[in-house]
Amino acid sequence: MPCRILVAGVSGSGKTTLARRLAARLDLPHTEIDALFHGPDWTPRATFVEDVRAAVGQEAFVMEWQYRAVRPLLLDEAELVVWLDLPTLTTMRQVVTRTVRRARHKEVLWNGNVEPSLWTIFTDRDHIVRWAWSTRRSLRDLPVVAARQDPPVALVRLRSRRQVETWVRRLPWRPIR
Repeated sequence: MPCRILVAGVSGSGKTTLARRLAARLDLPHTEIDALFHGPDWTPRATFVEDVRAAVGQEAFVMEWQYRAVRPLLLDEAELVVWLDLPTLTTMRQVVTRTVRRARHKEVLWNGNVEPSLWTIFTDRDHIVRWAWSTRRSLRDLPVVAARQDPPVALVRLRSRRQVETWVRRLPWRPIR
């Protein structure tokens, strides 16, 4: 089993949830890329690229594959990409549910940030729900991108929650390191 793993998917697909599960099951370190990107008041952190470079410079890692600025760097170091290619209805339901929960409970996210008021979906063009809808087809070329890597990166494409559960259940329980 590879020990340098990326989890890809559109917003709301469950990238971070699956990355945490994989890290726990395979006894690998997980770095949440959103925590590296978002500084206080949702400002991008100046050290983002360097922090990502340090995380993927480890012997083993599990990380989400996002943020265009670092996607090539992530792919250069990965052995496996797990693509959560779930139906739009599933991802939109998940991102809306998660956003409502976070906003309602004023859940503290990365570096002290909290989800803004739900009303901002109407005023903020970059609101996460609007972003999820507008980028829902953004990974269609992922198989080609992974195949172009030298050496090519293995790609596992999971198209339903059932496929995700089956794939995870078949992973080894014991640490691979």
